[in-house]
Formats: sequence, structure tokens, C-alpha cells
Amino acid sequence: MNILLLYFLLINSFAFILSGYDKHLAINHKRRIPENTLFAFAAVGGSVGLLLAMIIFRHKTSKPSFILKFSAIVFIQILIAVLMFINKVNIFLIY
Repeated sequence: MNILLLYFLLINSFAFILSGYDKHLAINHKRRIPENTLFAFAAVGGSVGLLLAMIIFRHKTSKPSFILKFSAIVFIQILIAVLMFINKVNIFLIY
């Protein structure tokens, strides 16, 4: 269980930092981090970090296509979590 919590802490921290860095690049009119990279980090567990970065840095919040794709990722993650709960899947068991 500690490994899973450490993983989520690291992936969310990295997604947060990456989004903040992308905002920095945007302000300085530099080459940006691709949106698909941000979506990839959100999809593998960094959605909370990316959401916090969007709120704190006010980054990508006025782009409807980004919001829609990000919302789809979060919806799929919630759906997976609900299905795992309904089916009583324990992800903390190591076989």
C-alpha cells in the first residue's frame, strides 16, 4: 500500500510541476510541452496534480478542448474506481 501511495504522490507532484513549467514557457513565449504529455500524466494517475496546477497557475482553464479531454480522463478514472469498488477489487493485495 505504501508503494501505491508513493507512486500517486510522485506522479501528481510531477504533473503539477510539469504544468507549472508549461505555464512558465507560455509566459515567456517558448516552445511548450505538448498537451498529450500532460494528458498522459493525468491518465496514469496525475489528474489531481494537474487539476491543482490548472487552478493555482490558471493554466489551460480557458481552453475548452483541454477541459473536455481532461474531464473525460477524470470521468474514466472515477468510473474505473466505482467498478472496482462494486466488484470488491482490492488493489492493495500482493499475490
